[in-house]
Amino acid sequence: MSIRSALLVLALGISSSPAFAETAAGNQVIGTWKLMSATIDPGGQDIPAYGENPNGLLVFTPDMHFSAVITDADTPRFASDARGEGTDGENRMAVSRNIGFFGTYTVDDNGEFSGNRVEGATFPNWVGSVRTRDDLTLVVAGDRMTENFRRPEGTEIRIEWQRVK
Repeated sequence: MSIRSALLVLALGISSSPAFAETAAGNQVIGTWKLMSATIDPGGQDIPAYGENPNGLLVFTPDMHFSAVITDADTPRFASDARGEGTDGENRMAVSRNIGFFGTYTVDDNGEFSGNRVEGATFPNWVGSVRTRDDLTLVVAGDRMTENFRRPEGTEIRIEWQRVK
């Protein structure tokens, strides 16, 4: 097989893959997003989901992977500079005010987010969970994206993201 033939076979294989088809369809979420606000609504209240100064990034890659880190910028520093030597209170605060997770995602024929699967998380109960539009929506309007997530017990979280340019 000539090099030209091998390249043609490779190009045809890539362009017919599901991941390529999804990104080629005008994937609306692809890129890096900065957290602008996050609120939680337990029983009709809007309170800060990650403190008064939430911070975070959400990245969607062309090969259909995502990674998210959301933090409360006001989480107190540990007394010890050693990560594994936090007190019970320091560890509890860090876990309750911050989350990191990653996995794969899908978009529909219109390039709109349609779901994800969590492959790893700082909250181990999320590992392996699959979210569909029934419990997670991401709506893009220009360079803004609104995320609405419903926790299993019914609590609603709304996060506003801004595309990083």
